[in-house]
Amino acid sequence: MRHRNSGVKLSRTSSHRDAMFRNMVTSLFKHDRIRTTDVKAKELRRWADRLVTLAKRGDLHARRQVAAIIRENAVVHKLFEEAPNRFADVAGGYTRIIKLGRRPGDAAPVSIIELTGKAPVVVEEKK
Repeated sequence: MRHRNSGVKLSRTSSHRDAMFRNMVTSLFKHDRIRTTDVKAKELRRWADRLVTLAKRGDLHARRQVAAIIRENAVVHKLFEEAPNRFADVAGGYTRIIKLGRRPGDAAPVSIIELTGKAPVVVEEKK
């Protein structure tokens, strides 16, 4: 029985699983969308939604909790700059999973996971 055991194992050790999801969530926040298998995308959604909620809070303790998971300081800074504006009116569901079909090599179901919300507008200053 799997009572009180959340998350998927994915035939990996816990340290490998943690490292993989840290890398995936970093890539998701860096590029706003990534392509992965369905099972990994569904589990990654849990990680990403938790980090966006912390970023919306925006205090120092939340920043340190996010920095313990995302090891790239530039990505942490980008997340804390964009999240309060991008997800201000949303109380959850910060990611979207779009199913693509099957991967040619091993027929694994593949999907795209992306961040929802309005994309940040980049304004360039003229000199």
